[in-house]
Amino acid sequence: MKLNELRDNEGATKSRKRVGRGIGSGSGKTGGRGVKGQKSRSGVAIKGFEGGQMPLYRRLPKRGFNNIFGKDFNEVSVARIQAAIDAKKLDEKAVIDAAALIAAGVIRRAKDGVRVLGDGELKAKVTLDVAGASKAAIAKIEKAGGSVKLPEAASSAE
Repeated sequence: MKLNELRDNEGATKSRKRVGRGIGSGSGKTGGRGVKGQKSRSGVAIKGFEGGQMPLYRRLPKRGFNNIFGKDFNEVSVARIQAAIDAKKLDEKAVIDAAALIAAGVIRRAKDGVRVLGDGELKAKVTLDVAGASKAAIAKIEKAGGSVKLPEAASSAE
């Protein structure tokens, strides 16, 4: 076998149907669309239409709720902060806030604030200025000798 002898098996590839190229081609004139009616015209999209019957997407109940006032926080674990401190990306003596976490590469962009979660262990004594923190995270930070500064509204809500 030579490279110039390589080809597909017989019948493996089909040439595409050239539609609307004269009556003699077999699919000329109407181009395989039949005659008249909405579907023979161009630009037709009858996706969810069921012939006038109430379509399925309208028969099913609506579910769910999207809170337009809901905040989207960056979630950072205590372990992630400790890892950044160990890698010398965060300075444990300075106040750690959203800007410091972005500079360290812990989070990519600040959304509506940073919320600290309590999974992992913390050895460093840190001061955090964040939008929120779980009770477990606050306990771990204070146990390590650090402190958490939360906004007034968030701390009264928790």
